[in-house]
Amino acid sequence: MRLFELLLLLSNIGLFALTVVLKNGRRRIPVFVASGAATLLLLIHWTVEGYRVQLFFPYCLTILFLAVTGYRYFKKNGQMRIPRFLVGSAYTAIAIMLVGTAGLMYAFPVFKLPEPTGEFKVGTQTFHFVDTNRKEIFDETRDGKRELMVQVWYPAQAGIGKYAPLVPDPQILRYMAADYGLPGFTFQHLKYVFSHAYSGDEVSSAQTSYPLILANPGNGSSRFLHTSHAENLASHGYIVAVIDHTYNTFATEFPDGRITTSTTNDLFSPDQDYRTSRGIRDKLGKVLTEDVAFVLDQFELIQSGKIPSHLKGRMDLGHVGVFGHSIGGATAYDASYDPRIAVGVDLDGGLYRLRDREGLRKPFLFINSESYFEQLKRVMDNRVYTDAELIRMGSTREWEDQVTEDKKLELERMRETVDEGGQVLYIENTEHLNFADVQFVSPIFNMLGITGKIAPERANSVINAYILDFFDMYLKNQGGILMKGPDSRFPEVKFVILSLR
Repeated sequence: MRLFELLLLLSNIGLFALTVVLKNGRRRIPVFVASGAATLLLLIHWTVEGYRVQLFFPYCLTILFLAVTGYRYFKKNGQMRIPRFLVGSAYTAIAIMLVGTAGLMYAFPVFKLPEPTGEFKVGTQTFHFVDTNRKEIFDETRDGKRELMVQVWYPAQAGIGKYAPLVPDPQILRYMAADYGLPGFTFQHLKYVFSHAYSGDEVSSAQTSYPLILANPGNGSSRFLHTSHAENLASHGYIVAVIDHTYNTFATEFPDGRITTSTTNDLFSPDQDYRTSRGIRDKLGKVLTEDVAFVLDQFELIQSGKIPSHLKGRMDLGHVGVFGHSIGGATAYDASYDPRIAVGVDLDGGLYRLRDREGLRKPFLFINSESYFEQLKRVMDNRVYTDAELIRMGSTREWEDQVTEDKKLELERMRETVDEGGQVLYIENTEHLNFADVQFVSPIFNMLGITGKIAPERANSVINAYILDFFDMYLKNQGGILMKGPDSRFPEVKFVILSLR
């Protein structure tokens, strides 16, 4: 909550209290002075912090108080008598508006992202890549090639000027709201949230090169919702590129002003049988995996100078990692079959294309939510859903039996990566969206069970610590302490022993 918007709300509460408490004849001057002070706070708030729709009522109340008290202060004749029931109704309406505003400010705060924990300042740059070898298949109205927006965070040299905004363009926020079934203005407050990165700064000269990590958001997400993960890794000496997988994000804006929205959900229908749905997900996953390979191709061209960038020659392409959330985590796993990628991390994502390949013979880290672990544990324990559970879930036994078969294969894939030096973990009291920065957007998500009981800041710090330790271990030949087993600093992290009974 920002200072001047808080003071504005408190000034409105004070104005209301003065109006109610003071008798009619004694309130003229104090309320007029207080309304003038509230108006000054309003102007400062608009100038310094910027307006937002959640404070619409205080804006109106401040102006109304100033107009009414100003009129009464300069009016020469006696006080106007207003029927008591109208006064009571007005007081009730104002009280409701003030309480509602406080609730909106709590529900949609202008928050601060956790600060990166490394020693490097962080810079950021965005790239537009076009794959001339692939046709775009997710938009039938266009006969174009596959285009991607990729944002890079990296260790910066100076770190001067203003921080870059969290959201690349506020226009896309209305699509984010629509994705949650909310009015378009709901998330407009995010345009006032800033990252901890500087736009376009030079790469730090502290090292000759830095390992490259490619990252993938989940379905209907966005690259900016992994800013805290990317910034933290960059502050510890990594170059991190987060890919907006076009048409799988809620919105992606291109340099010419075009905005694409999510269409991949349209591929799925509740009437599809399980095999059809799985096949569609595998086809979608194949495109996402190809995106990662293509982006890695582009960074090889940047490294050699064929694509102009101050990242030229600064990437250690002999040490490349990948991570992602949800289907982006599955993408990280599938992309790791590329021999150029050494290791990867899957944040709470069920795998795809399980039957298309042999097991991945590389170290890989799986960090799951507690709820997803419970699904896997049910499979490991060979527990069968009761008829009542199936009815409550709105599912069928045939569907869940096929899910179980896929999860058994997924568990086998996990076990194979553990044999290569990976790990499978879960974090207590987490849900699926605790693995992206959307968990900071509203505490309402926690109340609705969309995120877990764990505090967002704590979830973020735990996830960042384990991602960093894993990449340090395999991309920098250091760290790896957290991979050895339970740590008293992170009691909510549980190591999973994979077995099928």
